Parts: sequence; structure tokens; C-alpha cells
Amino acid sequence: MTRPIRKVLVANRGEIAVRILRTCAELGIATVAVHSAADRDSLAVRMADETVQIGPGPAKRSYLYIPAIIEAARATGADAIHPGYGFLSENPDFAEVCEAEGLIFIGAPAEVMARLGDKSTARALMTDAGLPLLPGSLDPVESVDEARDLAGDIGYPVILKAVAGGGGRGMRVVRDPADFATAWQQTRANATAVFGDGRLYLERYLEPARHVEAQILADTHGTVIHLGLRDCSLQRRHQKLVEEAPAPGLSTDLAERIGAAAVLGAKAAGYVGAGTVEFLLDAEGNFYFMEVNCRLQVEHPVTEMITGTDLVAEQIRIAAGHPLTIPPGGNPTGVSIECRLNAEDPDRDFAPTPGTLTECILPGGHFVRTDTHIHPGYPIPPHYDSLLAKVIVWAPDRPTAIARMRRALAETTIQGPGIATTTDYLHDILDHPRFRTATHDTSLIGSLTPQPTP
Repeated sequence: MTRPIRKVLVANRGEIAVRILRTCAELGIATVAVHSAADRDSLAVRMADETVQIGPGPAKRSYLYIPAIIEAARATGADAIHPGYGFLSENPDFAEVCEAEGLIFIGAPAEVMARLGDKSTARALMTDAGLPLLPGSLDPVESVDEARDLAGDIGYPVILKAVAGGGGRGMRVVRDPADFATAWQQTRANATAVFGDGRLYLERYLEPARHVEAQILADTHGTVIHLGLRDCSLQRRHQKLVEEAPAPGLSTDLAERIGAAAVLGAKAAGYVGAGTVEFLLDAEGNFYFMEVNCRLQVEHPVTEMITGTDLVAEQIRIAAGHPLTIPPGGNPTGVSIECRLNAEDPDRDFAPTPGTLTECILPGGHFVRTDTHIHPGYPIPPHYDSLLAKVIVWAPDRPTAIARMRRALAETTIQGPGIATTTDYLHDILDHPRFRTATHDTSLIGSLTPQPTP
């Protein structure tokens, strides 16, 4: 059964809010932008048909405050809510509240998010489905002694991960048994503070490794497909900086097996909507399930660029009950690369640099896309993620895509008092021989990052 969607409330901010508003405009769907006091002059607020201020700057009192968002939906007559990514996008309680209020939640069902958001449950589910996992615990580890014993059995290095974690947060690598107890306590404390859940599991830490992921789409009629693989190996502290599609350097057979595993895992979870199944890949071509992200990814544009698919439009169609019409694989062509431009200083260990932009020149030209919410005079608030813009390019082949991205980054100027960005740093990364030859892995940026200046 289909349910018409006539007005969407965007429960997010920044570039992803702008991204969703644009698709809604093209589909003829009315929009509501909720915003904090810090974002009252944001681009999303300027673009939406209606706006509602839901609280002050801190996210816990605005973008994470469910009652204010639901009341905004009621007051404006919205019939659907798109959560974007981050904030409440993978919160099953929020999805349940939306359903109870008669609102269409444009995302995975609450019960699926609860199942996959608990990483130990997700690992057990994927094991039962036949997906390969790295050696480690399926259930949360109850004590530091139990965890230390298991680490000794599977061998160092190991990585401690928050059961409720995600987005690269709530994890710590342990290389020396002497450091284990301290790492355990610190990771538990961090997980409790960030996620409200201090449970941990651990697994063997794979290095060197590549981080690859499959974009999946699943409708309410039982169809599940993937739209190819992305490479997200260029990371600092488990936070992605450069993404690419299709994942380079993989044989057709290996790519097909990873994609098939992603579809198998999504079906086992009863998945509905757009999501991402993430894997680690070793030097021998073995791949291992890592996690499922029950939302749109920051890096979704590279998949859109090579398949010609509007993933936000597909999310809306699925939420409205329509069947998928995209062919499995999406018939990709060419190569797409995305670079994240963050308000961070690479020379100071990527410390955030909030401030007011005095100059903002963003790239354009042939097959260049910039997803952003910034403009001259924009005040970068200290309350949120430091992402300013995503520059995405497409080309028929990888060397041309790299050259196009280098040109696009060279065109970019983002300046203001005290503001530093990752733009020049990313330009240098694109010149690295290991990236150019597609032999890079998750260790590359860590090996190049300068030490913080005193």
C-alpha cells in the first residue's frame, strides 16, 4: 500500500538539510526546516517553504530534542520526517515516536535500527547469515578480565568498540597487553558519555586494511539491491576524508561477492530503505563484515554520480511504499571521488576552527558538484560537526577524476579569522603515490599526519 508524501520536515542541518530540500523541491513536495538558534540564518532556513526554531545552539536542546521536532511537524502539518544522517537518523525511539504520531519516517524501520544499532546483535545476525567476521566477541564482554583473556586468545592488536557506537566513534586500538586495562576503562567511559551505553565488544584489529562499503536499497515489497562499492580508506581517527566509487583495484569477482554479501545481510535483517553495509578488506582479498549504517551516508554522492540515481528520491519513494525500479548494480559508469572540506587544522591534529567566513569561493565546472551550506559571512558554529562542504567529481576514468578533483580543490577558497580547512591537505593526499596507484589503506593518513604543534 502506498502513502502519499506531501510535506517533509527535515530534522537536520547543514549540507544534508540543503541536499534533502533540493530533492523535495524537484519532486514537488513541500518542506519544513527545523533549526536551532545558531542556525537561524542558515541556507536550509532560506530554502525551505516553512521553518521552525526548535531550541538553542547545543544539539541536545535542539536537533536531538524529539518533543520539539514532533511538535514542529504537528504545527506545520508535515506528514513525513527525513532525519538526514547523524543526530536522530539511527535512533529507533525517534522512528517509533514518528510512527505513533502518524508520521512517515524516511528511513529504516525502528525494529531494524534497534537490531543493527546494537553491534553485538548485528554481528551475531550476520554470522548466522553466513557473512565473514574478524575473530572477536559476538556478545558484549562483561569485564576487563574477560576482555583481556579474549584479546590474548585472538592476538594483538585488538580494537575495542562500543556496542552502541557508529560513525567512527567509540573505538580504541590496543597494541600492547600492558595498555589494555587503561584502554578498556577509557573506552567504556567514552561510550557511556557519548552513547549512554558503556557496553563493549572487541575484535582483532586488521592492519593494513581497506575500508569498502556497499550501498543498498530495499523496498517494502521484498526487493533488495546494491548499487556497487565505495572505498572509504582515507581516514583520520576513523573519520573519513576521501571517498571513491567504484572501489578501485578490486577484481570483478571480489566486488560481486562483497555486494552479494551485503544484500544477503540486508535481507537477513529485514532491511527497508537506503543503507550501507561496511566491510574491511585485507591484502589477500579476504573481506569481513564490520557494521550496517541504517541511514544515508555522507559519501552517498559518489554512488549517485556513477549510477545517475537520486538516493534521497529513492528513500522517499520507498517510504511512500513504492517498489524499486532501479536495476541491481545501478549500471555504473565512470569514477567519482568526494573530498570532505572540514573546518579543521591539519597542523594542529585536526583541531576544529569555528569562526566567521569572510571569503568563500567554491569550485564548479565540468562534472563538479559541491554540496554545502556555507557562504561569505556564514558563522561556523562550535556546536556541531566541522563539515563545511563536500566536493564531488565524476570522470570516465580514475586518472581524469583525480586530475579534476585537484583542479576543483585548487579553485576553492574558504577563509576567515582563525579558520583553517582540510582543503590543501586533501590536495596533497591526492598526489600521494599510494593513492594514485590505488594501493592505499586505512593507515595512509595516519602515517602522514604531522604531530600537533606545542
